[in-house]
Amino acid sequence: MKRLITTLAIVAPMSFSAVAADIKPAVVFDMGGKFDQSFNQGVFEGVERFKSETGTKYREFEVTNPSQREQAVRKMAQRGANPIISVGFAQAAAVEKVASEFPDTQITLIDAVVDQPNVQSVVFKEHEGSFLVGMLAALKSQTKTVSFIGGMDIPLIRKFNCGYAQGAKYAMDDITVISNMTGSTPTAWNDPSKGAELARSQFDRGSDVVFAAAGGTGIGVYQAAKDAGKYAIGVDSNQNHLHPGTMLTSMTKQVDVAAYSSLKSAADDTWKPGVQVLGLAENGVSWALDEHNKSLITPEMKEAVEKAKQAIINGDLVVHDYMSDNSCPALD
Repeated sequence: MKRLITTLAIVAPMSFSAVAADIKPAVVFDMGGKFDQSFNQGVFEGVERFKSETGTKYREFEVTNPSQREQAVRKMAQRGANPIISVGFAQAAAVEKVASEFPDTQITLIDAVVDQPNVQSVVFKEHEGSFLVGMLAALKSQTKTVSFIGGMDIPLIRKFNCGYAQGAKYAMDDITVISNMTGSTPTAWNDPSKGAELARSQFDRGSDVVFAAAGGTGIGVYQAAKDAGKYAIGVDSNQNHLHPGTMLTSMTKQVDVAAYSSLKSAADDTWKPGVQVLGLAENGVSWALDEHNKSLITPEMKEAVEKAKQAIINGDLVVHDYMSDNSCPALD
């Protein structure tokens, strides 16, 4: 089957009081859970917004070990849930199988691609958003050394790392970027102690700004940064509020709007399968500036980053995507 590829501009949805179709939504959250203050929680906030606006309840399940993914998605389909939102790249194999078994069930997979006629895949240009926060890290650094801590060592997380390193070096040629991954198993997403340990090691090596793309593990990274008087950068959701004065910014992915839009389109009978690719141009990724970090971002920093952002949107500045060839010149 020929894959349908679209780009979707994300905008803040307007409230509505009624839906056009009687839907029975369900969400399968991945490891870390709906209160991970990051990726899963962003999806949770999106479906909660839909629920509050329409009164439509939804089924949910929080995966706690990898063996539950396929079973959870299948159980939702068997119970008549439609659409089903599957959260995270790790659910791709489960969605692939269940989608073929239940061809009339609409499944939205966030953060991975499955080529099935009843699957809507939503993926992001994380490298673009990471580029911007890499610039901010370099512009804020006093030591000319910044760092990155990933969760599970997979190409998607190396994509964050590569974009971050490119942004840092775009802002400062001679900056050093230190990188560590937490582990090679799914437990790497929920190990705050390990995250704190890695952060302290990076600080000892000179880093004064750390970007964590590690799910719940990032909570330990941020705490370590606060304790050491360093700066940290959040991921996926706006995490600036966690430690005001420590959190330099957050690289945001609009997974909340992606989840909301999936349910709204299903209710409006406009849901479509295929691939949605969301980057800076589509407001799918960005950097967070709010009351919690505005004192940390100088006008010069903001101007430089916004200029680069527009250049990326215009196509004048191209950020290398690690997943295109599994390489990262900025880290060589």
